Amino acid sequence: MAELMLGLKRTHRCAEISEKNIGEKVTIMGWVQKNRNKGGLIFVDVRDRSGLIQVVFEEESTDNEMLAKAAKLRSEFVVAVVGTVEARSGAVNENLATGAVEIKPEELRILSESETPPFPIEENSKTKEELRLKYRFLDLRRPDLQRNLIMRSQVATLTRQFLAEEGFLEIETPFLIKSTPEGARDYLVPSRVHPGNFYALPQSPQIFKQLLMCSGYDRYFQIVKCFRDEDLRADRQPEFTQIDMELSFVDVDDVIDVNERLLAKVFKEILGEEVSLPIPRMTWQEAMDRYGSDKPDTRFGMELVDVTETVKDCEFVVFKGAVENGGSVRGINAKGQGAMPRKKIDKLVDFAKDFGAKGLAYIAIQEDGTVKSSFAKFMKEEEMSALIQAMGGENGDLLLFAADKNKVVWDVLGNLRLELARQMELLDKSEYKFLWVTEFPLLEWNDEQNRFTAMHHPFTMPMEEDLQYIDTDPGRVRAKAYDIVLNGNEIGGGSVRIFNQEIQNKMFEVLGFTPEQAEEQFGFLLRAFKYGVPPHAGLAYGLDRMVMLMAKEDSIRDVIAFPKVKDASDLMTEAPSAVDVKQLEELGLELSE
Repeated sequence: MAELMLGLKRTHRCAEISEKNIGEKVTIMGWVQKNRNKGGLIFVDVRDRSGLIQVVFEEESTDNEMLAKAAKLRSEFVVAVVGTVEARSGAVNENLATGAVEIKPEELRILSESETPPFPIEENSKTKEELRLKYRFLDLRRPDLQRNLIMRSQVATLTRQFLAEEGFLEIETPFLIKSTPEGARDYLVPSRVHPGNFYALPQSPQIFKQLLMCSGYDRYFQIVKCFRDEDLRADRQPEFTQIDMELSFVDVDDVIDVNERLLAKVFKEILGEEVSLPIPRMTWQEAMDRYGSDKPDTRFGMELVDVTETVKDCEFVVFKGAVENGGSVRGINAKGQGAMPRKKIDKLVDFAKDFGAKGLAYIAIQEDGTVKSSFAKFMKEEEMSALIQAMGGENGDLLLFAADKNKVVWDVLGNLRLELARQMELLDKSEYKFLWVTEFPLLEWNDEQNRFTAMHHPFTMPMEEDLQYIDTDPGRVRAKAYDIVLNGNEIGGGSVRIFNQEIQNKMFEVLGFTPEQAEEQFGFLLRAFKYGVPPHAGLAYGLDRMVMLMAKEDSIRDVIAFPKVKDASDLMTEAPSAVDVKQLEELGLELSE
């Protein structure tokens, strides 16, 4: 039978008790982790978010009623224990913060009983994720998940403190906004008061934060939910959290400076990690050429080597065709992998095909210097030697090549490089390698729409020296855009914004907007731009992804309290769900079959 608190007050969380408290009377409250009845001695581990402590009920010193109550305790019962802190009578448990002490109880209250949980509440649970997410309220009791969410809270708190000290104001922007079809799909919300009209949920507070700069607030930030109705990948969520900021009267270096100091503070105070400043910078072009990725993982080498010049005159049709079509031939050197079995190499070929490769050429150099290659018969001996030399190939190395348009070659080798690093165990989660990637292309060509689209968004400032190409060669124009990358993950990105009306109009023109379309979608921003706009720039972090990397987790679901699964549903609440017909009628909506 559950009992009431009746004025009982907790004095300590479980793991706050230490040898300093020996001899003190304390009151703890929490969940029963384990109950071990040794006949005459009952050991009960009580857990709360701080950790565990052992309570010892002894037959000689405990009245029969309390002993009987202790014997019926089961996993996940909620209890209150009043007792005295003593030095542990048995061996000290080095793995436990409270391993040197225990509580000798004088009062036990069962505040709430529990059914047997559908899975054990323990760290590094082996239970299937689907079951854990269905019972997320139990899963969240696991100490590792609790540590992750505590860390997330600390990151948010520290960020708020730091930005406030740097003169930023925390200002909330609306969730019910106008839909702008550029970019990913919006979540739409029907309006009851305006039948047939819809709000959208924001994919980011972009336009509002720019308006706040127009309104003279100088520095804004917000830790804010954003929404995207995307085709979900394993590590995407339909709703995610951004640390969002915007600054006035600044350029690229100012934004980078404040953010480097923010990252250094967060990583030092939460993880004890020194982030050495300044963080290295690399242009987008260099990142693509060296790593095949605009978010390169620089914890290991295995960089791409452009061998187009070396092979341009050879007779191997795959290489020759790529060069003639304006593409390139590039390779990576997997050091020490020359003895990789053919079956494993074939798997790498299949992997490469997933990223658009038609195949993968390879040279396996054996330890004795013998060369095995998929294309040796098409190469002269001196051509083969020159190629191995260009790749820095040595005995025991495996050289892998892709030949196609640059975009395909980068994509294939960039992903292959990461796959090999995983297989070769080169990825150390305890190492934090930051990198700024700068000077992104302003535009990218979209084959489906047969037009240029904005690589970031339509308000990104082109680099001043590239403005001359905007009409004649738009693809050549670089943007004042920058991403912050950590261990091969983009954790944040931003840009300097256009504050000049002429450049903004030109940008809309290049993107294929008529003046009428631009006015219809972004009219309120364009009107604001007629009344004195300061130069401004901003950046937003993906908080979920950053905390995931800090916590050394593989999934953002492990750092979000109530995440959705891959199809954007919530297994616990069973959202999304059907709604009452009456609700639909009020909204003037009718469902088609």
